[in-house]
Amino acid sequence: NMNSKVEILGLVIGMIGFIGTTAVTGMPQWRVTAFIEDNIVIFEARWEGLWMNCFRQHNIRMQCKVYDSLLALTPDLQAARGLMSSAVVLSFLAIMIAIVGMKCVRINDDDDSPVKGYILLSAGLCFIVSAIAVLIPVSWTGHNIIRDFYNPLVHVAQKRELGEALYIGWVTALILFVAGVILCCACKCKENPKYTYSLPHLQQYNYAPSHQSYQPQPIERRTSSKYSRSQYV
Repeated sequence: NMNSKVEILGLVIGMIGFIGTTAVTGMPQWRVTAFIEDNIVIFEARWEGLWMNCFRQHNIRMQCKVYDSLLALTPDLQAARGLMSSAVVLSFLAIMIAIVGMKCVRINDDDDSPVKGYILLSAGLCFIVSAIAVLIPVSWTGHNIIRDFYNPLVHVAQKRELGEALYIGWVTALILFVAGVILCCACKCKENPKYTYSLPHLQQYNYAPSHQSYQPQPIERRTSSKYSRSQYV
């Protein structure tokens, strides 16, 4: 069945989006600082993520440290932590709902019930909402990085660059959106033609008052001709 293949395709794409969302949420490469001064005398790199920051200098192993407090994050990263966590939950919930709503999954004998179409539609909407939840923090953080990078009032040591997590986040948001659109288009919420209802054959009845009994009267047909049969010959 072509519709089942489309549903499976949407589910697989949604799973890829869920993996990408989880990876972006845990990656520390949201804001990256790397600069060289005094002819490569000083080289340092700093990664800032949602849960930890990592720091490395020349010939020193990178060290990562979890944030001690939420207040240590900038406002965009604070919002990103909540939105990305919500996106992970929504995308996982969408996968579970999509599995239940697929035609190839039988829950009971009533497999062609139109309720499955609405279940699949809700899974597609969850994927779309999770895509929005990923796109907002990634775009917000990228906008702030680009704005500060070209701001001459910001010191060079405080400027940041776009990290790998942001690029993966944009791709992940697109993947989740595509999965949601596929599942929304694949669902069939209309009533199944198997369950059709027809009104019984309507018969005409003649009703009479309750104190009278109705007696059908035969219909007599009379000719209104005044001539006898012999006159037609």
